[in-house]
Amino acid sequence: MAEKRDYYEVLGVQKTATEDEIKKAYRKMAKKYHPDLHPGDAEAEAMFKEINESYEVLSDPDKRAKYDQFGHAAFDPNAGFGGGGGFGGFGGGMDPFGDIGDILGSMFGGGFGGFGGGARQQNGPRKGENVRVNLTIDFEEAVFGCKKEIPVNMIEACEDCHGSGCAPGTAPETCPECGGRGTVVKTERTIFGITQTSSQCPRCKGRGKIIHTPCPSCRGNGRVRKQKKVSVSIPAGIDNGQTISLRGLGNDGINGGAPGDLLVTVTVRAHALFERDGSSILLDLPISYAQAVLGAEVTIPTLTGKVNLNIPEGTETGTVFRLKGKGVPYMRGNGNGDQFVTVTIETPKNLNAAQKDALRKFAEAMDEPVGKKYKFGKKKK
Repeated sequence: MAEKRDYYEVLGVQKTATEDEIKKAYRKMAKKYHPDLHPGDAEAEAMFKEINESYEVLSDPDKRAKYDQFGHAAFDPNAGFGGGGGFGGFGGGMDPFGDIGDILGSMFGGGFGGFGGGARQQNGPRKGENVRVNLTIDFEEAVFGCKKEIPVNMIEACEDCHGSGCAPGTAPETCPECGGRGTVVKTERTIFGITQTSSQCPRCKGRGKIIHTPCPSCRGNGRVRKQKKVSVSIPAGIDNGQTISLRGLGNDGINGGAPGDLLVTVTVRAHALFERDGSSILLDLPISYAQAVLGAEVTIPTLTGKVNLNIPEGTETGTVFRLKGKGVPYMRGNGNGDQFVTVTIETPKNLNAAQKDALRKFAEAMDEPVGKKYKFGKKKK
């Protein structure tokens, strides 16, 4: 498996970056590698997921602090920090979670100066892993909110053995070698004094118990993989790349531990007419030369239906009109953003003889030079 890149490197920011700088960098990178802009590009899709994962950690002060201290190990279930999203040890009869003492112990050959001796028991209650899924929704669904039922692959406690890993009617035996702790401590006298090293119990493989008759349904793991349908409420105003956290809907815990969370990252499909900038909706409106010169009342689309927009006389291309309250609902507060309409003047093409003649007369009335003999700086006589 390829080694994960540094989250700061993924977003292209320094470790001292502010929350606002991280947010701006995320928006820029997410837009660049959005799957809708690179259909069928597996590399762009992988990069987009990597960007979302990086932002999820660096935008959360608590997660960022853990990452700054422990790196990717802070979210690795096998490292024992409780933030991982994978399923460690499924099918292998073991789910090894340690703590910082275990990490330091592995660095110094199974424990150093008593680090391992104070480690928590590996057979204690452990929180289940978080489950991450991606959900693609339409532009309007993101604006107004919706409910979606999505399939999720997760880990649940085995129904037959109720998570014990033992076949029905049997019970596990407490490991006689480690006394159920899952670790064994070895004391040695060295030139530096007496040292203690802690290592995984070789007999029970760190579980603290020995299963003589494994449950046939889960093969002694105590948990099984299942697919469930989960109903997810998408809040109005959610933006592309944001993640919804559903507490307690992740993988079941181990040995009575609390379940993890379900993290749903939303991807919003592009709209044929509208673009979005935060809570603002952007629309390009093409108008004719006559409408720009003489003024007009035109009908334009908004998120809530069509409205009339007054184009004043002499409107120039690039003019922006603001429709207050016609934007995206605020996720944290009441009200909506605004819609901004940018006018572009279209040049008429394929005119018939009568239309060309009328346009020439207009040019003459305005004393404007037209025709092939026109030279810059001179008016046609």
